[in-house]
Amino acid sequence: MALHLIKLCVGCDGIEDLEDWIAMKLDERRRAGDPVEQFHTTRMVPTRTADLLDGGSLYWVIKGNVQCRQRLLDIRPFTDDEGIGRCRLILDPEVVPTEWQPRRAFQGWRYLKPADAPTDLGRGKAAILEMPPQLRRELAELGLL
Repeated sequence: MALHLIKLCVGCDGIEDLEDWIAMKLDERRRAGDPVEQFHTTRMVPTRTADLLDGGSLYWVIKGNVQCRQRLLDIRPFTDDEGIGRCRLILDPEVVPTEWQPRRAFQGWRYLKPADAPTDLGRGKAAILEMPPQLRRELAELGLL
């Protein structure tokens, strides 16, 4: 059974910021000769790894709304240089816009059931992506998106 994660995307004002950051990090790794993969490092290791890797995604909350997701490719626990256990969430670098879904701030990540996840914005909803982010935010807060 697929399961997802949800996490705050701190420091991003929109999907474009996230995409730019991913491109910059991948380029840095490429230039340094490191493996070119996109990941997010977190303190806690998910216990439901098999469910997450069975088609799960990491949904990003940006400015109070779930706005997009990235498919989870792998989960790699490791110990950092200070002896602290951490986890790398290996992600598909493609950012998939979703319908906006309001979310309050929280710390860390949370599991997200597929039934509670917002749907992807498909081709039929391209006009939504063309709206200014502030307008999308206001419409989502009103429950109109």
